[in-house]
Amino acid sequence: MKEHITHEENIYRGRVVGLSLLDVTLPNGEPGKRELIRHPGAVAIVALDEQDRILLVKQYRIAADKILLEIPAGTLKPGEDPLECAARELQEETGYRPGDIRSMGGMYPAPGYTTEFIHLFVARKLIHDPLPMDDDEFIEVERLSLPDIMAMVDSGEICDAKSVVGLLRMARLTD
Repeated sequence: MKEHITHEENIYRGRVVGLSLLDVTLPNGEPGKRELIRHPGAVAIVALDEQDRILLVKQYRIAADKILLEIPAGTLKPGEDPLECAARELQEETGYRPGDIRSMGGMYPAPGYTTEFIHLFVARKLIHDPLPMDDDEFIEVERLSLPDIMAMVDSGEICDAKSVVGLLRMARLTD
């Protein structure tokens, strides 16, 4: 079932992603074409405060053209350890660093066209220790209970893949 790349043309290389056009040989031996967005990977964190409320970030997302409520997340720097990235991103986006942070695995949000893999973490024992946000981030932090968040997932109010998967994985860990 594996496809083999026979030719790659790099079309665009940006600050975060690259776009390549691929010629492939399909499993049946026929030629095919693919468009691939190369992404360095990311992290996403479900952070729980001392009252077991979950910290969410509210921000405008241009691709969705709306303000979304999400779990904190960020893109890996080249060679960066996902655990270190998760701790840094949590600090930058919420003002808290984790006293305890654990992996919940990960996910491919759209493997049909991007190499992005998102490492998922759960963070507890939060310590207030803010870092400056990135210059292009405008974020508000909200704290909500797990039942309220699950209702928002069910209603579609929380609708981005990394948040839904991360929240559902964390909820299963606490059952």
